[in-house]
Amino acid sequence: AGIEACTGSLGQGLSIAVGAAIGAKMDKKGFRAFCLMGDGEIQEGQVWEAAMSAGKLKLDNVIGLLDFNKAQIDGLVEDVMPIEPVEAKWQSFGWKTRRINGHDFQQIADALVWATTPEGAPKMIVADTIKGKGVSFMESALLAWHGSAPTRAQCDQAVGEIRAKLAASNAGAKS
Repeated sequence: AGIEACTGSLGQGLSIAVGAAIGAKMDKKGFRAFCLMGDGEIQEGQVWEAAMSAGKLKLDNVIGLLDFNKAQIDGLVEDVMPIEPVEAKWQSFGWKTRRINGHDFQQIADALVWATTPEGAPKMIVADTIKGKGVSFMESALLAWHGSAPTRAQCDQAVGEIRAKLAASNAGAKS
């Protein structure tokens, strides 16, 4: 169990996951291959070749998670290369899909339970997210923080804001 490959924007991750899933099936191993992808990343043709293969082979041990934050280094995904309707695209290749709020921990947990329940097809969780969610100066500047690192002072501010939100959320849950 662990991260076997860090592939990034070239779209190679799903191909690696599909290869691992095929190997697991051949060796009669019960493990699953998870692949976390970004919305800009799935504009790469290699992703769709792997998606077609996983669907054709009915690899129910492949689980994709798409961070759909609508931004990439060159701008908004819809301006660079639109990917909607993203669920329909995955479904057209034989994948089962579920769309969630990627900031809702219960929805994430429920989707992972769903995704790890074999149904004879690969599964894709499309997680709608907001870059910098919960950090005032990041959340309001969608593209400014893609590929940029905060200063130490900005990092301290961000951590403080997130901790304050978590504390408020936990206090509300206890009442």
